[in-house]
Amino acid sequence: MTTTVTTPADADAVRFDAVTKSYGDVRAVDGLSLTLRPGETVALLGPNGAGKSTTLDLLLGLKRPDSGTVGVFGTGPREAIAAGRVGAMLQSGGLMDEVSVRELVRLACALHPRPYRVHDVLAHAGITQLADRRVDKLSGGQEQRVRFALATAGANDIIVLDEPTTGMDVSARQAFWATMREQADQGRAVLFATHYLEEADAIADRVLVLHRGRLLADGTAAEIKARAGARKVSFDLDELRAGDGGAAAGLRRLPFVTALDVSGHTVRLQSADADATVHALYGLGLYPRNLEVADLGLEQAFVAITAAEEAKAA
Repeated sequence: MTTTVTTPADADAVRFDAVTKSYGDVRAVDGLSLTLRPGETVALLGPNGAGKSTTLDLLLGLKRPDSGTVGVFGTGPREAIAAGRVGAMLQSGGLMDEVSVRELVRLACALHPRPYRVHDVLAHAGITQLADRRVDKLSGGQEQRVRFALATAGANDIIVLDEPTTGMDVSARQAFWATMREQADQGRAVLFATHYLEEADAIADRVLVLHRGRLLADGTAAEIKARAGARKVSFDLDELRAGDGGAAAGLRRLPFVTALDVSGHTVRLQSADADATVHALYGLGLYPRNLEVADLGLEQAFVAITAAEEAKAA
């Protein structure tokens, strides 16, 4: 299963042009424009209700846009899927009961226009040992690996994953993402939606942040973190250990602080200008120990960016 995709690297695997989709008065996707290219691993992030599931449904031809266009390798989504160019692993929808894993994978291979051999698909998904087990006797993590096998039963050019590692243990998640990196290295586009932001940070070449159906941010994980415009500052303060109320009040007055947490004698804060904040800290006559200044993690940057957007909308 090492088929390499021959689509030119500068071609668009997926293109959304000013796409909108509403459900009654709710605009789930609002003028969304984006492109995905072959060989990219792209994380789709957003709070609940951001439009992630609707975006994936539009990409897979499960829903049609109210306006705008969705293209997959230059054709419509349904045409691309019929040609075997798209594999999908979705949270919604159950697996067939009362059949074995092998039988279900064999069916998926038989239906794919460009199928792999059944035993190769089982091995690739790490479920050979589950092949003779009934599907309705699987654990949640095992079901996820079966869904992955069904999504990769043939030589797809793009793989779409919705919360793919839910229910998997740590070793299974690591093996899964190693396989996904192999898929991207062979020229496939990999698009995944996840709530595990550490996965997006570690795996994705690009991160897309949706908010209220709009594309709020698009860049590498490092670029998304930088866009948040804040850094983490943490330190220990003996004055807090001694119960100095003035020290606590002084922390709340520090300039450029956007978030503050005090636990015992340990202080953790976020600052839009860490240098100025630390300078002001010493200016209060306080002397922090174990001072650390670091960039925000992707999860903290995501929260900061979406919270700023919510504040603008309020």
